[in-house]
Amino acid sequence: MEDKEKLILDFMSEESYVPMKAKEIASILCVPKTEYSSFSEVLKKLEEEYKIQKNRKSKYSLIDSNRYITGVFRANEKGFGFVKIQGREEEIYISKNHTKNALNGDTVLIEILESEKESGHSIEGRIIKILTRDKDTVVGVFVNSRNYGFVVPDDRRLGTDIFISKKNFGKARNDSKVLVKITKYPENGKNAEGKIIEVLGNINEAGVDMLSLIKDYKLPYEFQEAVIEEAKSYKEEDIEEDIKGRLDLRDKEIFTIDGEDAKDLDDAVNVKKLENGNYELGVHIADVSHYVKEGSKLDKEAIIRGTSIYMLDRVIPMLPRELSNGICSLNQKKDRLTLSVIMEINKEGQVVSSEIKKSVIKVTRRMSYNEIATILKYVNNDKEEKESANNEKSKEKIENANEAKEKISKLEKDLKLLKECKPYFEHFKQMEELAKILKQRREKQGSLNLDIPETKIVLDKDGFAIDVKKYELTFANEIIEQFMLTANETVAETFYWLEAPFIYRVHEEPDEDKILELNKFLYNFGYKIKGSKENIHPKAFAEVLEDIKGKEEERVISTLILRTLKVARYESENKGHFGIASKYYCHFTSPIRRYPDLFIHRVISKYLSDNYNVSEETLEKYNEQATGYANQSSEREKVAQKVERDSIDIKKAEFMQDKIGEEFEGIVSSITSFGMFVELESTVEGLIRFENLGDEYFIYDENRKTLTGEKTKKAYKIGDKVKIRVIHADKITRQIDFEIV
Repeated sequence: MEDKEKLILDFMSEESYVPMKAKEIASILCVPKTEYSSFSEVLKKLEEEYKIQKNRKSKYSLIDSNRYITGVFRANEKGFGFVKIQGREEEIYISKNHTKNALNGDTVLIEILESEKESGHSIEGRIIKILTRDKDTVVGVFVNSRNYGFVVPDDRRLGTDIFISKKNFGKARNDSKVLVKITKYPENGKNAEGKIIEVLGNINEAGVDMLSLIKDYKLPYEFQEAVIEEAKSYKEEDIEEDIKGRLDLRDKEIFTIDGEDAKDLDDAVNVKKLENGNYELGVHIADVSHYVKEGSKLDKEAIIRGTSIYMLDRVIPMLPRELSNGICSLNQKKDRLTLSVIMEINKEGQVVSSEIKKSVIKVTRRMSYNEIATILKYVNNDKEEKESANNEKSKEKIENANEAKEKISKLEKDLKLLKECKPYFEHFKQMEELAKILKQRREKQGSLNLDIPETKIVLDKDGFAIDVKKYELTFANEIIEQFMLTANETVAETFYWLEAPFIYRVHEEPDEDKILELNKFLYNFGYKIKGSKENIHPKAFAEVLEDIKGKEEERVISTLILRTLKVARYESENKGHFGIASKYYCHFTSPIRRYPDLFIHRVISKYLSDNYNVSEETLEKYNEQATGYANQSSEREKVAQKVERDSIDIKKAEFMQDKIGEEFEGIVSSITSFGMFVELESTVEGLIRFENLGDEYFIYDENRKTLTGEKTKKAYKIGDKVKIRVIHADKITRQIDFEIV
């Protein structure tokens, strides 16, 4: 049918075409009489899709493609919404009266009513047809009203509560979190109807919040037995046979450096100072593609998942734990198969030579970021400070007994660590030296150092949030980041020049309009992103980020710059990475948790095994796969990021629920037409609506992003310090509200 549709549309697109009746079109296109019925069906389908139209004389012509467009509806709680068109930056505004009962996420066909030029505001449209529904199941809270019930969706943007008849209650009780199947979508002002198919638990029950996210996003939470069995089939004792032909690095001092609670250790590193003053950096990545064979059950499952998803109290892994925490994890003192990138790097941080090898390693010791930080702090101290550290235990005078106990315990732990790791001090010192050199080179290139703190949420044994704070980074984190970035760049550049089928990590330069918008705001602070319209360099952004370091506006401007930048994605074509100011970049270093890395490993292994003489047939196959897997992985990454953000927002709101009435100091992080957002030191962010700003009307200045009191002329701008009181927190809606003090 697609061929027939294309034939008709191409015919009507010709300049010489004039509106014709169906039989006339069929005659010119030589449609046999026996196929005329199916030909009429194709015309009808094209008409229903608003690709062609029929006039009063039953003559067909093309519809203006700029007037009827397909996109995804993004609903607002208040009833209106926007439609996102692929490839367009500007979204189409849809008023409450023109949504045609579309739900959040639905793919819709819209008619453009007014252009921006005509109306002076954003483009407006109306939904004329719902093409596909995004959701057929919804997660929400069940409310029992005796003879009937309804489910209030967790996602308030859905735009409808779901009516449940008594026969469809199942085992749901009041305040149960439930999964409901939609049996009838909303129409003519009536709510959607549904049937409860699963009860997840009470809204206050431990773990139900995260389970709700899993169900809402339809995440593949469990592996099929056949996939697990395939993962279990690989045994430790089989490694000896697989070592043949690999570069043997088991006698080298090689370390993993990760967070203390990490279980899947897929990267290890070692550094050696060479006689010529250069450094040799080895980055060794678990050879996951050796176990996850192309077309296997493991591979098919990994393609569907695309990435591991991290949800605070749990991980939904891309690969079964039998692999990711077992034979593919670079565990201490265990022989492990790896792909190694061995680079010689000069004193300016340039990679002067490199090689990629299939290898076998045995990790000398597993290290954590905190342990490396402790060692480097000790190594870099002078003799007097070292002696002081060694004697701290006896000198410490603390009034609080518990605090004293904790400090003494930490000191004892640190002293034990220093004693055990003394043979490796020089190794870690050289790691630090090289990382500083690499970082300095990146900064000169214009790599963007967006110093936006991550959130660390502390959970109790039942999974409830008991603390929210900034995630403290040490230079040990920087060491691994710099080494991984360098390996990723080296691999990407090598295979770019080989013209190999590949998946690159692409981050294009920001749109001109967004830079202009950012500069309007930066003007108020005395900054500007410099550069011509045709040539914006990352260094222009990096210079502003350097200027704001340590200043009150640093956090806010960093966030606005982040919003100005495009979203990185995967592509089979190399387009460079703006954010790290790199011409060549890929994701190579995490094949346990990202499919693009796994695919890249498979390509590299093929080139190595075929001595870089890969057949045309294989190249054609990998080229096709690279495009498909890049698109699939980009989509799965978006889902993972949404889930991870939602899980953090839920726990932040949960943490603030018992802080109602408490006062905090914060910084104005964003100003909108409906209020202003304030971020606390802990990274918790809440909204102050206009009615909670005081007893006067506030005027919103969109260009300057300010609010000004009509009577008092009291003004609020982004970056201002304010004192707030918590007035509302709801973990289900993930909303936190403040009022000004």
